[in-house]
Amino acid sequence: MSPDATPDPYADPLIFGQRLQILRTRRGMTRDQLGGLLGRSASWVKGVEGGRLKTPKLELVLRIAEVLRVRDLSDLTGDQSVRIELFAGPGHPRLAAVKAAVDAYPLAIPQGEAPPTAHLRARLAHAWAARHSAPNHRDVVGALLPDLIRDAQLSVRQAESASQRRSAQAVLSEVYSLAQFFVAYQPDAPLLWRVAERGLIAAQESEDPRAIGVAAWLAAQAHRDSGPAHFDAADAVNLESLRYLEPLLPDAPDPVLAIAGALTFEAGYTAARRGETGSAWRYWDQARDMAGRLPVDYFDPVTSFSQSIMGAHAVTVAVELHAGGESVRQAAAADSVTIPSRPRRARHRIEEARGYQLDRQPDVALATLDKAHEAAPETIKYNGYAKSIVLEEVESKSPERKRRASALAVKMGLLAA
Repeated sequence: MSPDATPDPYADPLIFGQRLQILRTRRGMTRDQLGGLLGRSASWVKGVEGGRLKTPKLELVLRIAEVLRVRDLSDLTGDQSVRIELFAGPGHPRLAAVKAAVDAYPLAIPQGEAPPTAHLRARLAHAWAARHSAPNHRDVVGALLPDLIRDAQLSVRQAESASQRRSAQAVLSEVYSLAQFFVAYQPDAPLLWRVAERGLIAAQESEDPRAIGVAAWLAAQAHRDSGPAHFDAADAVNLESLRYLEPLLPDAPDPVLAIAGALTFEAGYTAARRGETGSAWRYWDQARDMAGRLPVDYFDPVTSFSQSIMGAHAVTVAVELHAGGESVRQAAAADSVTIPSRPRRARHRIEEARGYQLDRQPDVALATLDKAHEAAPETIKYNGYAKSIVLEEVESKSPERKRRASALAVKMGLLAA
């Protein structure tokens, strides 16, 4: 290995601090940035990395894993006897079939006639409805995606006019959007990026404002979830898309207004990740005003943007700003609204649990995660935040709390029964 290369933290039995430094550097994060996200100083980070300070307790180790988006806790601790995947599940059984459909590059003359665009849109609407209503939503969507991907690609190839091709590209872009929901938080980051980029290309080819906005919304999430070094890229695609949509908004139909609202909130989400309190809440306020222009019962099938989701979004902003008390207050305010989607409802419960954990209410956090599991087991199973809370409380000194956390860990597949 070149002396200038970044060392492999898994090649030798390195101490915790050395692993921390390597993983932090790979994320493109300074000690100041990491310390700020942990509520510690840069000198504290330097002390841990240099071995002057001892390895933190499990609670803080899990928080470090969350901030650095460590996929397996042993990557940070070096303890290979306890391999716990945090931010990626083991891979859904249907992942291979979806991957094969995405990766296929057919050059032969296609056999058969592509379904009409209207037929594909109806199948997409069914797939989105199934995703929102099924507790095992990944399994349901994973079963539908391979044929949807192949038929949508075929529809583009067989389009006979420019307008037909643009319409087919809009459908293909939304199919890739659905695929990105399935692929997210699974152990294949390159596949996620292929899906996101193909969705962007198809959306641009469609010249459809709604398709362009949705593809940008998902691309911004992919950038943001890649870590602080990619926040600028998330903002770039997000804000450029909002500038593109802005002239259309005075007379925009609901689906276009909804994607603009979703993009506005995403800008606030990234600001909250940066710790920019004023900007985060300002974007949330703007998004709430845009939601207020939608019908009361409107619920966007892709982004979930609606009047009913704004309370959940407020919880997310507070949690990302690490404001425990505010998170709990926002959770109480949002609890009177029912989100008409099982996976989105489960995601909201996970965000609430993070808030309760920040506010030092671990028993309420565990009870809230139980509700998330009831709503959509396949959401909580692949969520690293939920896993980190449960694993932290499995080590609790309270016997009752430890029992409850262990029972939930078994249901999530983190511990053997």
